[in-house]
Amino acid sequence: MTFVLHVPDAELEPEPLDPAQIVSGTPEVTGRVLWSSPDGRELRGLWQITPGVVTDTEADELFVVLSGRATIEVAGGPTLEVGPGDAAVLRAGDRTTWTVHETLRKAYALTVS
Repeated sequence: MTFVLHVPDAELEPEPLDPAQIVSGTPEVTGRVLWSSPDGRELRGLWQITPGVVTDTEADELFVVLSGRATIEVAGGPTLEVGPGDAAVLRAGDRTTWTVHETLRKAYALTVS
């Protein structure tokens, strides 16, 4: 499938967020998968989270922040400050804590093990 999508206006669908992942606040997650490989291991899409603090265990991912700001603490690794125009790479198994300062929207490409 070949297409174009105006990302700032793209409609996103609610995605479940395990309450055990929420450290503070009332963050809400929305997203939209734009493409997936036939085996479902590779995904390309959009993802958004409202302010709050959440934990996660990452997949192999490259993402570009389109809007918003967050601090991502990687256990045993760096602390990443991300904002519009920043590209970041996360590795499968990275345990992260996301402090979302402003609603963050990103475009991502990830590979699920």
